[in-house]
Amino acid sequence: MKRVVLDRQLEVGEWVSNRLQCVFDANASAAIGLESNGQLVGGVVFDNYRHGSIAMHVASAGGNWLTRDFLRAVFGYCFNQMRVKKVIGLVDSTNHHARKFDENLGFVLEGVIKDAAKDGDILIYTMTRIS
Repeated sequence: MKRVVLDRQLEVGEWVSNRLQCVFDANASAAIGLESNGQLVGGVVFDNYRHGSIAMHVASAGGNWLTRDFLRAVFGYCFNQMRVKKVIGLVDSTNHHARKFDENLGFVLEGVIKDAAKDGDILIYTMTRIS
């Protein structure tokens, strides 16, 4: 049984950051996880909150992990709790799996930062709040 995890910010934040090789700052970030049989299988870290926008970073253990409850929790946090207009995802241009994942969720490519990734560009994907 999969369960949304809202009460273990530090554990989920570190789990996501270890997989994405980024930094999790517990004082400036939030995290939502998804567990299956007591083990984390997915997570999102939110940072760079700017009132009108927030950035999100997604990691998973792979396989069939995503659930509707998890998506409701993630986007409910962004649009209903934080009341942002846009969610921002930064994706390396060479990460085709992440690009497809974002596009399938409804994110749109809004910009490109040339040569900002290790092996290519950083793509700026956004999802806009539907009124």
